[in-house]
Amino acid sequence: FPTDRTTEIGQLISSYLVREKNLEDHTIHLLFSANRWEHVPMMKEKLRQGITVVVDRYAFSGVAFTSAKGNFCLDWCKQPDVGLPKPDLILFLQLSPEEAAERGNFGLERYETSSFQEKVLQSFYCLMEDKTLNWKTVDASKSIEDLHREIKSIAEKTMQEVQNKPLGELWK
Repeated sequence: FPTDRTTEIGQLISSYLVREKNLEDHTIHLLFSANRWEHVPMMKEKLRQGITVVVDRYAFSGVAFTSAKGNFCLDWCKQPDVGLPKPDLILFLQLSPEEAAERGNFGLERYETSSFQEKVLQSFYCLMEDKTLNWKTVDASKSIEDLHREIKSIAEKTMQEVQNKPLGELWK
């Protein structure tokens, strides 16, 4: 579940990201969070059915991006997502801002500048200090095949470890 750009909230977010609309920074942060909350009932139902849920970015990305703007503290940025389903694993695909900029389509959306991405990276490092969360850093400069193999291995191991564990709540 990446940001769902099909809902009304998602369409607003999409128009903001492609620079069609300007939204105040607090507003866009809260809209991203609302977009995550829209998926919670479906996520919980899938998990109840024993289905593994994979989420692209999730709350941590929103917190890192907003806090990188400079006039927001991490704690304020986390508040709208308190209580979301807590992930059993958070994979951080690490790639230098320089390498990211070399990849296709970089710079098409708001926030895709190397200087801003460097600030986002620092925010992610702060988030990774939370030892109540299972962060795993993966070198994203590897080949797609090697990266896939490593992610699959980490995910399968985690799924075995947590199969009988109850669903937790994020930052509670």
